[in-house]
Amino acid sequence: MSRSARLVPIAGLLVCGLVVVACDGGSSGGSGGSRGAAGVGDPYFPKAGNGGYDVAHYGLTLSYVPAGNRLSGTAVVTARATQDLSAFDLDLVGMEVEGVSVEGAGAQFRRDGQELIVRPPEVLAEGETFEVRVRYSGSPRTITDPDGSQEGWLRTADGALALGEPTGAMAWFPGSHHPADKATYDVAVTVPKGLTAVSNGELRGQRATSDGRTTFVWHTAEPMASYAATLAIGRYTVTRPSMGDGRPAYVAVDPSQAGASRAVLARLPEVMDWAQDNFGPYPFSSVGAIVERPGDVGYALETQNRPVFPGAPDMRTFVHEIAHQWFGVSVTPRSWRDMWLSEGLATYAEWVWTEDEGGATAEESFTELYEHGTDTYEDLWDFPPARPTSAAYISESPVYQRGAMVIHRVRQALGDDDAFYDLLWGWAAAHRHGNADTADFTAYVEKRAPDVDFDEVWADWLYGEGRPPRP
Repeated sequence: MSRSARLVPIAGLLVCGLVVVACDGGSSGGSGGSRGAAGVGDPYFPKAGNGGYDVAHYGLTLSYVPAGNRLSGTAVVTARATQDLSAFDLDLVGMEVEGVSVEGAGAQFRRDGQELIVRPPEVLAEGETFEVRVRYSGSPRTITDPDGSQEGWLRTADGALALGEPTGAMAWFPGSHHPADKATYDVAVTVPKGLTAVSNGELRGQRATSDGRTTFVWHTAEPMASYAATLAIGRYTVTRPSMGDGRPAYVAVDPSQAGASRAVLARLPEVMDWAQDNFGPYPFSSVGAIVERPGDVGYALETQNRPVFPGAPDMRTFVHEIAHQWFGVSVTPRSWRDMWLSEGLATYAEWVWTEDEGGATAEESFTELYEHGTDTYEDLWDFPPARPTSAAYISESPVYQRGAMVIHRVRQALGDDDAFYDLLWGWAAAHRHGNADTADFTAYVEKRAPDVDFDEVWADWLYGEGRPPRP
């Protein structure tokens, strides 16, 4: 994203939900099973995600009325147990849970902050695939992160926008909301007549309801981290530009931004071709963009298939978010500590685009940052890219700008542009639709170039404190 990530301040923001049906909230339950962990232990967001199962698919059937900010829905979560489960958690903040069933049978549940704790009628055996259905409704929340940005459910001038990085998806549907647990999605959204509902993937249907509303049905076939899931509801101008490879494209623009966005959005096929030349085959089956009013959202985000922009994007931001479809969305950080892997590579894509457009070379961009970077980014040398000091800082310039400098130092060390771009292609292919961390990246680079010494790059630029020695 062009400003990225954040945390939900659980203790200060969330109020524990009412106990609707009681169940044991301890670490173990009935005979033969135990409760899955209430988080995957992310270094910055320890309660994000859940242990004991892997999600395969989300089926969301939603209805939204902007007047009153009323969302109601049913979430069907298909998952596989990774241990014998007597109870398990789903992440959900706010909203009223009206009922939960597991494998078609009513299940006990209770709320504890962002945790929806479910006790199935019978222990789920390790390896078993199961389906949990949650009925819920209410006014979804906007979440303010430690860096002051907002995510979750954002009310807009004519509807709403759901953004999830890092944990905002839990504001509008229950799930395992950590990037390490990807899934496919089907999202059906019913909205008042005259509004359009845009989500990820391909539009599979649009139909009028008996009461004059409209239902939009979206399908995402490739695995997606929930932070990259979006739902945009508003009065959009929708176009479906022709892509050179015949891939479906869907672009939704707030009418107030249509004129200002036209020139940049018209270059989508060109940017896609350029990105595939540099990063390898596009990893998804559709492409597009969502352009909101600047006052409705404060940042761009790399939502899967169609990134979101706060007003008409400039070319560098547009390129950044398109590059994220390879780095961040397809190859997703294993934890939020690894943000530099997506933001550094997407920022470096801006440098390469600028060079290819006849502007500053990547080498010149690197040198300018090294010599004068603190004129623009005062915190540039405050911490190393791979070690942000807390969740409040994973969106800061050491992650983005210094992260891009790490990538350029790898390119310098290789000394061969063909080898460098082969490395980018290979990295995107090796972890396509998966997750990777910093150790995976350094090991991959060293394996691809066993005769090159990268110790200085890692020690000084990736992990080192302060401004590294001049390369």
